[in-house]
Amino acid sequence: MSRIKAFFKSTGATGLLALVTIFLFQINYSGSLSALGNLVFDTFVRAQPREYRPAPVRIVDIDEESLRRGGQWPWPRPDVARLLQRLTDAGAATIALDVVFAEPDRTSPARLAEALARQGASPEAIDVLRTLPDNDRQFAEAISQMPVVNGFFLTQDPLRSAAVPIAGIAISGSADVEALPEYSNAVLPLAQLDEAAQGRGFLTLSGDSDGIVRRAPLLARQGDQILPALSIEALRVAQGAGSVLVKMSDGSGNIAAGTEPGVVSMKVGDFEMPTNRAGELWMHYTDPVPERTIPAWKVLDPATSDAELARLFEGQIVLVGTGAIGLRDLVATPLRERELGVMVHAQAIEQMILGEFLVRPDWAVGLERTLVLLTGLALLLLMPRLGATGGAVLGLAMILLVSAGSWWAFSEERFLLDPTFPVLAILAVYLTVTVLDYYREEQARSYIHQAFDRYLSPELVKRIAADPHQLDLGGEERDMTVLFCDIRSFSRISEKLEPRSIIAFLIGFLTPMCDILLDRKATIDKFIGDAILAFWNAPLDDPDQHANAARAALAMQERLKQLNAEMPGRKDQTWPGDVAIGIGLNSGPCCVGNMGSAQRLSYSIIGDAVNLASRIEGLTKLYGVPIAMGSALQRRLPEFASVELDLVRVVGRDTPEAIYALLGDETLAASSAFQGFATGHAAMLAAYRARDWDSADRLLDEWRGEAETYGLGTLYAMYRERTAQLQGAPPPDSWDGVFAAREK
Repeated sequence: MSRIKAFFKSTGATGLLALVTIFLFQINYSGSLSALGNLVFDTFVRAQPREYRPAPVRIVDIDEESLRRGGQWPWPRPDVARLLQRLTDAGAATIALDVVFAEPDRTSPARLAEALARQGASPEAIDVLRTLPDNDRQFAEAISQMPVVNGFFLTQDPLRSAAVPIAGIAISGSADVEALPEYSNAVLPLAQLDEAAQGRGFLTLSGDSDGIVRRAPLLARQGDQILPALSIEALRVAQGAGSVLVKMSDGSGNIAAGTEPGVVSMKVGDFEMPTNRAGELWMHYTDPVPERTIPAWKVLDPATSDAELARLFEGQIVLVGTGAIGLRDLVATPLRERELGVMVHAQAIEQMILGEFLVRPDWAVGLERTLVLLTGLALLLLMPRLGATGGAVLGLAMILLVSAGSWWAFSEERFLLDPTFPVLAILAVYLTVTVLDYYREEQARSYIHQAFDRYLSPELVKRIAADPHQLDLGGEERDMTVLFCDIRSFSRISEKLEPRSIIAFLIGFLTPMCDILLDRKATIDKFIGDAILAFWNAPLDDPDQHANAARAALAMQERLKQLNAEMPGRKDQTWPGDVAIGIGLNSGPCCVGNMGSAQRLSYSIIGDAVNLASRIEGLTKLYGVPIAMGSALQRRLPEFASVELDLVRVVGRDTPEAIYALLGDETLAASSAFQGFATGHAAMLAAYRARDWDSADRLLDEWRGEAETYGLGTLYAMYRERTAQLQGAPPPDSWDGVFAAREK
């Protein structure tokens, strides 16, 4: 007992304060999942997505192929009407439009007549057009005979339009609707189209603070008007239901339960679904399912028989959406970073029909708050007897038990129970007590850590502190990307400057270059005079190492242009005129780690890929290009703009290597001008290596202007000289087109 009293006089009181802080912080969440809880929920959904079971829900997707066949969007209203008519004839129970026809049809005869009149067309033709029926009126007449539900958007813009539900919203229980999301404006379809439809539902999807849509809104409000979502309205029209019944709670309860006024559940026809207080349905997404989506072109295709359409759409709730690039409404979900908004509405309807729900029970908050207090207090009382190690074992066991219980509730009962606050309470108590107990020891370690920071990079210090054995000689083999950068004619620059001026120049040059490299996740190995050696994918993994290296090299060249323009005019900076650099890039297996002698270690890399990168950098001057790279790296950068320079046997290496000039990023690579040049350049090299000197000369002449545009004038002059020499003195039969470099 005396030991426990002493404990609470010292560190226990602070641990109790940490526990109370976590508890009060949890109360502020008012029953919602915490941000960390959302991440846990996302993990659960990814680990066990909803198993797809066929439900009467289909998506008709206006995709790229549909636009290719039917023309650019928006389609003329008669074409849309034909699409909807085929769905209606196929027996669709409801056709819900995830598109908003807010503007008049630009192809209506009257609008075409106005355009032709402005262009001075024949009055007779204009009069004929004006006598033809309006497309929007015809479209409205058509959908009035179909089970169509119009979609509209809700926004926070100043009020321009107010939405009114077609069906009634009946509320049972409390009438407090403050928890429903509120919007000030609605973007509605044309009035005549809106009045012709049998239903009207909003399309707006709002994600959490991280942008992920975990819940589908079923209700919203605009002023005093409660509005249904497209999913609810489609389900209502499909059943011929007259209204939507909303069950509300007045939030009576206590602080432990965390209950607040809001929606409890909703009922549409024969289907009832639980919601959170904001009228949102927790989404349990499935993995992508191809049979859920039918392209619009297939519906419109005359080759698609009525029988096949009936098989696909009879009795189905059909959502029409736009998946084509530039039209799609993309949202993020726990399963996919880019998902169509119409897919969220479709899966919400599936869950409502199948009765497969994720539920946040009304007792969840009370249970979570009780667990916070029980686990935190238990650990706080037992740590004086168990010590730091025993407390860690107990805390870990509690965390595993709470986490396993949360997973069991999700996987077996589809309950969403947030384990994060109990886990945070356990961690807060343990860490607070442990940190205070070892405060002096941590101070000493901090002093040593700061001392090492003066000699090693912070990342290496962390690794060494975690595992002192890493100070041993040796390394590990990794696939890495290497960059060598060297200032051209540095010896001549040094000859003209004083030593202090050289140092000032190098600092002014190396600092911005290193900033670029570090921004692109490079590890700077060393400076070799004016040269920089950097690498990627060590000590930490970098899955984008190849693109990061390419972008860093391109950015270094662009920054050097700025420096050459800015620095010469500055009195506080030494800058020797127009400075040029060469950059060599390569990738491949390297050995990286602590290397050197027993007296002094250096975290560095070695390997053939490193040596080749150095040789490639040396060849940039010969070929007159600022950036060159090896074939291994070039194969990893198909989206970047690059062309082959030559087949080279570098000094100290027997195997020839194809080297490439890196000319730009994806934007340049996608341009038609560059693609044409790259094709012609490849043809020139092919002719050269095939000993077709005349064709090579012709292609050199044909593409010389473009080559100079891309900075390859020196290269083309070199090939012109080579072909002239080889024409005069033809090479032997064993000639393989490989150039043997004589300098490093």
